[in-house]
This record gives sequence, structure tokens and C-alpha cells, in this order.
Amino acid sequence: MRLIEAKAQFISSWGAFGTYWGINRTMAQIHALLMISPDPLSQEDIMEELDISRGNVNMNTRELVDWGLVDRVLIPGERKEFFSAEKDIWKVATQIIKERKKRELDPMLKLLGQLENIDGDRKDPKVKQLVDTVSGIRKFGGQADKMLDKMIRADESWFLGTLLKFFK
Repeated sequence: MRLIEAKAQFISSWGAFGTYWGINRTMAQIHALLMISPDPLSQEDIMEELDISRGNVNMNTRELVDWGLVDRVLIPGERKEFFSAEKDIWKVATQIIKERKKRELDPMLKLLGQLENIDGDRKDPKVKQLVDTVSGIRKFGGQADKMLDKMIRADESWFLGTLLKFFK
């Protein structure tokens, strides 16, 4: 497979994978392009490479910066804005986990905590069932939260060593 074909395949595949971790296809394709680019790229470079509009590039690069996956890069003497992505996949994965946790799990746990404290007679089967269900989900979510926190703080070699123990 030639470089152009491999590059196109990677960008396309990463774009599809991105939808599984909570970002849109174009955002993931821009991220893929920036990960495999040895030098920072301008909005114009991204537009040309992916054949997408300036507005689409602007909106998605801003979101990638917000996610902590892409950095703005200043190049002396250039008026254009350039972008570069983290190349270390462990750092990329932990940043995605951090963002998903912050955007999805944390608000869910907060809501579940509020729902556990509803007014009503705890002996009423309907109230009891709701509280029991919500408490079980919150407990499970709390355990997932602790596990994700450990993974985020973990060193890559420690995590992979621990993961391999599960498969022995």
C-alpha cells in the first residue's frame, strides 16, 4: 500500500472510530490528519487535505483544542494559525477518557445523587424501586469513576502490566 492510500485509509478509519468515543467524523478526521502530520498544519492545509470548508475546520479544530487533543502552534513570521496533535497514543487515550468522564459520567453521577434524595415514603414500593435502581446505577457509576481516575493517573507501563494480568 502506498503512502497516500495508507494515509487516506487511516484518516477515514479514525474518523469512523471517533464516533464511538463521542466526537463527530470530521473532527476525528482532522485529529487523524494532525496526528500523522510531522509538522503543524494551517486551516488552509487541513481544508485542502480533507476537502472541507473553512467553517468546518474552524469549528472542529476549536473543539479539538477544547478536548485537549490539539494545540494551537505559533510559527514566527506566520500570520496563519497552525495546529498540531499529540502523537503519543497513551496521552491521546487518557485525554479522551478524561473528557468523556467530565462531559458524561460526572453529570450523570451528580443527577443520580439528586434522584436518590427524592421526597416520598421509602416503604412505598414505587419510591423504593426508583431509589434502589438509581442507587445501584450510581454505585456502579462510582466504581467506574474510580477505575477511570486510576487509569488517567496511571503510568502506561503500569496500566498495560495490570491489563495483561487479566488475560493470563
